[in-house]
Amino acid sequence: MRRSLPTLPEAALILNSVRSRPARRPPPAAGRATAAAVKALEARFGPGADTLQSRWPEIVGDAMARRCEPVRLIRSRRGAETTLELRVAGAYAALIQHQAEDLLARINLVLGGAPVHRLRIVQGPLKGAWARKQPQANPQAAARRRHGPLDAAKEAELSQVLDTVPEGPLKEALVRLGRGVLDRGI
Repeated sequence: MRRSLPTLPEAALILNSVRSRPARRPPPAAGRATAAAVKALEARFGPGADTLQSRWPEIVGDAMARRCEPVRLIRSRRGAETTLELRVAGAYAALIQHQAEDLLARINLVLGGAPVHRLRIVQGPLKGAWARKQPQANPQAAARRRHGPLDAAKEAELSQVLDTVPEGPLKEALVRLGRGVLDRGI
């Protein structure tokens, strides 16, 4: 006697309940697999720039963290000196260079001992998370954009005050100034 084939729902039920092969195990987490190797390297060579990057705003402050970031620790071949390479945005490099001694003291406090002897300052665009938090270059322009139009009563009051001023660029500037002052409630 011939056996009939199962229907589609029956086939799905059979396939879900019976496995011909055991399920694959997921790979181990990368952090757990490399933790021992990283710990041994850190014990041998000391903490790296990643330690500084994770705590950078604590070390140098929020204002300075928005304008510079640690890139890498450069160790000399003889092991005598270690240099920290900092990427600095624009002309802020002069201020960083002026505060180098204080920065080195703070960095060495976090890293333990005195592993960093010099700062190498490289100017360039920042790539870290703090680069996105930089304040706008012109806060007045942003404030102008945020404010909506005046209500009708304030607009009428402004036009009444400026009726005596002749038409021209001076009156246009005074209207803009008056709108800004009335909008902010000054």
